[in-house]
Amino acid sequence: MTSVIPGFDYRRVPVADGVSLHTAVGGSGPAIVLLHGFPETHLMWRHVAADLAADHTVICPDLRGYGASDKPAETDTDTYSKRTMAADVVALARALGHERFALAGHDRGALVAFRAGLDHPDAVTHLACLDVLPTLDMWDVMHGVTAAVGFHLYLMAQPPGLPEKLIAGSPDAFFGHFLDLWANDPEAIPAEVRAEYLAACRSAVPSIVADYRASAGVDVQHDEADRAAGRHLTMPVTVLQQDWGAALGYDAAAVWRAWAPDLHHATMTCGHFMAEEAPADIAKALRDLLAR
Repeated sequence: MTSVIPGFDYRRVPVADGVSLHTAVGGSGPAIVLLHGFPETHLMWRHVAADLAADHTVICPDLRGYGASDKPAETDTDTYSKRTMAADVVALARALGHERFALAGHDRGALVAFRAGLDHPDAVTHLACLDVLPTLDMWDVMHGVTAAVGFHLYLMAQPPGLPEKLIAGSPDAFFGHFLDLWANDPEAIPAEVRAEYLAACRSAVPSIVADYRASAGVDVQHDEADRAAGRHLTMPVTVLQQDWGAALGYDAAAVWRAWAPDLHHATMTCGHFMAEEAPADIAKALRDLLAR
């Protein structure tokens, strides 16, 4: 990894046995942790992080299994469960001196953030989830040919072996497909940043697949248990999404409101990579959330 967020310090922070997270830290003030999505690294937050660092301590890790963070082998279903990855985030914040912090995640990072909000409500003060549905609901809304947009979810849900081999056979074509398809503004991801994303993914195929495989198994089980127990997100929550509800035939705000009574839900017109395509809008939305 050669690109950095200007003005941020970089360190490796141990968060679990044998797992350290490559983390950028900048600014001062109340803490906010920003979690990246697929197929990216912490660099996706570079614009928003620089904005928020004016009055917040901003913590941007590469998730377990991604970027320059450690990539433990998938020894069981918990290795890449969102519960495990959420515990990493809480341990990271505590190691940096923050018992309580705001949390924002995009895509895969939003699923980790969602789980952290449910599992660690005393630690997470505010929660933002960008362009994702909770895992249980994501599978529920995928029907018929419209589910083709999520073909990668089904591919990486398969048992170990085949998906890793297929993706490793042409990783740049596979990961680059999503960078091309999901961006309304391709120039929002410059060539050098795109190259960083592809290099990071190329070296992390087994752990990325393991992360997705968990979301077709243990993550669903955890969501089902919370839904059955009537658990909710107790902190203020902001959700920003593309208009997937209209495309796939569901009420996105209603889906989220079932989990988050204190919800602000908004539909964005930019592409999936909204922190890079509309960073000023995302920074403002996060500041508005933190004011609630």
